[in-house]
Parts: sequence; structure tokens; C-alpha cells
Amino acid sequence: MPFSKHPTTVAMPRCFCDLSRTALKARQGCRASGARPHLFHPSTAQSASGGTSPQKQRYSLKLDVKDGKIYNEQNFFQRAAKAGTVEKWKKWHSLPLLGIPSCVGFGLHADSYRFLVFSDLGRTLQSVLNDGLHVLREKAAFQIVVRLLDCLEYIHENEYVHGDITAENIYLNPADLTQVTLAGYCFAFRYCPGGKHVAQREGSRTPHEGTIEFISLDSHKGAGPSRRSDLESLGYCLLQWLCGFLPWSDELDKVETVMEKKEKYRKDVKCLLHLCFRQKSIPGALLNYLQQVVALEYEEKPDYGALRQLFKKPLEKMKVSAYDSVDIKMVP
Repeated sequence: MPFSKHPTTVAMPRCFCDLSRTALKARQGCRASGARPHLFHPSTAQSASGGTSPQKQRYSLKLDVKDGKIYNEQNFFQRAAKAGTVEKWKKWHSLPLLGIPSCVGFGLHADSYRFLVFSDLGRTLQSVLNDGLHVLREKAAFQIVVRLLDCLEYIHENEYVHGDITAENIYLNPADLTQVTLAGYCFAFRYCPGGKHVAQREGSRTPHEGTIEFISLDSHKGAGPSRRSDLESLGYCLLQWLCGFLPWSDELDKVETVMEKKEKYRKDVKCLLHLCFRQKSIPGALLNYLQQVVALEYEEKPDYGALRQLFKKPLEKMKVSAYDSVDIKMVP
């Protein structure tokens, strides 16, 4: 079926019908509201192009129980990530690229399941790391971080935080490595409804929501994540991408231990970095980034430009731009 460029309520696309039967079976017995939606990337459909013949494009479909986390994600896209809003932001900030996914449709299937349809997202960064890379070179890692800071600034300025920064939610397009997309908004939180920041109240939400290895201390403690929470999570991701592990990576089944270690190293960032890098040189950009992020107050607005500049400067010395093709080898 053809899709328009604006997200609309649609029936389950025919190109996903066979897949949806398999997906629905996989989702049977997984009705807990805390479960993540499943994302599938198999299909080609016709796209309305304004010309005489429709163009074929690839799409991804996300599927979950009707009242699961996907409902939260749908709300995010309807409120904060419409295509027109994203384009206006890009023009206003002179950005050549902004990695906010394009949600082209959504709807209900069999009155029990909700789905979202996206333009094809590519491959997750985690899948690329699992191919054998395990770690990223500084150049690639810094390029990705600058692009993600662009995304986070956009999201934050539109009253939301992402809430689950992880390589599983970051996508690269094998056919065009200038494209870096931040997806996975099932834990998105409206931290500033109507321009009024929510109060910091530990225990007001389910504790430890998100990917345990990377979530912020605020999320561990059941406080609504704020802007600093996303930046803290991004710092943990960057550290793992460069070193291959975090001090709590082997204890993820002990959430209280993970939280205690994050609390400990938040007070001593240099110790955290020395532990992870061992005898290797510690990137000054990462040290400065983490020190600035852990110093942020709960409601404080980050200086996104200054944080980006920490990584843009070393990229300039490498004679590369954050908006060039990411320096990473991957297969489709």
C-alpha cells in the first residue's frame, strides 16, 4: 500500500502480513507492559511520490501489544517528531542531517496489537559491533556522539527525553553511512510538559527502567529521567564503545550493584576512565564530557553546543566532519 509523507492511521501493510503472523506468535505470552516492542526490517512497499509511477521503498515495522510501551512511542512521534517539525529544526539550526526516525504510519492489528511503520532504519550499531568490531575507533565514536547530541537537543527542546540510549537503538544505513538514526522511544518521557519541568521525585516511577547497563542514576532510582539522564547514558555508551566494557558489565543481573557502582564512579570520573582504559591513553574529550555531565543539576539545561565542540575539535584534527560518512566498516 502507498504511504504518504505524513504519519497517518493505516491498516497493517500487506507487505508485513506474513511477518506479522510470525511476530504475533512471538508476542503471545509477552503481554507485560514493560516488555519492549519488536522491530522488524524486511519489507518493500510502494511510496506515494507525486509522479506517475510509485517508487518502491523499504520500511521497518514495530509491533507490540496494544497497551504496551509502543503506545508511549506513538505519542512521542505524534507530539514531538512530525516530519515538518524536524525539517524546520534542521533549517533553523543549519543541520545537514538529523537522525530522528520518520514514522510514516501507525495503527491497530486484530484489535490487540499496535504497530508503527518507519522508513527503513538500516542496522543497529549493536549488530555492527557484534559482527566482530566490539569496539569503535575514536573517529567513528566521536562522529556518532556529535550526531546523537544533535538528536538529543532536538528531543529535549520538544519537551521529551529519550530514556534508553543504547547501541540497540542507534541505527546506521549500510548504503549511506552519513545516516545515523536514534530510534527506540518506548521509554521516552515528557519531562517538561507545557514548558514546566517535572520535579525530581525518586520512587515516582518504576525504578531501573531501560537498558540496565546504560541507564542513568535518576532512572535507577525511579525519578523521571531529565536531560542530564540522556547525556549520562550517552557517556556510558561512548565509554563502552571505546573500551568494550564497563565496570558493571558482568553484573547486570544485580541491578542494585550496578546502581551502586554508577554512584561510586559518578563521584570519581577519572577513576572510572583509568579502570576502563587501563594503560591506554584516555581521550580528553570523553573526560571533559563526563565531568560536565555529572555536574549537571536535575533541571539544568545542558550546553549542547559546548558538549558537541568537545568532540568536533579532535575530529577537525583528524580532518573529518561529524556529518561525513561514519568511519566504520559494515555489511548490509
